Amino acid sequence: MPDWDDVVRIGCALPEVEESTWYRTPSLKVRGKGFARLRSESDGLVVLLCSPAEKEALLASGDPAFSTTPHYDGHGSILVDLDRVDPGQLAELVEEAWRRRAPVTLVRAHDG
Repeated sequence: MPDWDDVVRIGCALPEVEESTWYRTPSLKVRGKGFARLRSESDGLVVLLCSPAEKEALLASGDPAFSTTPHYDGHGSILVDLDRVDPGQLAELVEEAWRRRAPVTLVRAHDG
């Protein structure tokens, strides 16, 4: 099962990602903009940015790895349970979150 260190490893493989804090919790940022953060070490949930449509699809899938709270209603972010998420899917979600925050020129350069 993945942990925060895996999220960091996946994220830091992408261009210009730095470890930081966001809302006083460990996070990943690209050019100063957060895209992933550990909600709290005790609950093991990671907040990842996503599109509202992707959030809806993940929640509708019934997969227990994905959830939300009223705090995130109307916001493009999903809570990911590191104890339950598939490692491959986590990697895809971290990269997609990075793409949502990274400047277009950086994404284009990464895509080659």
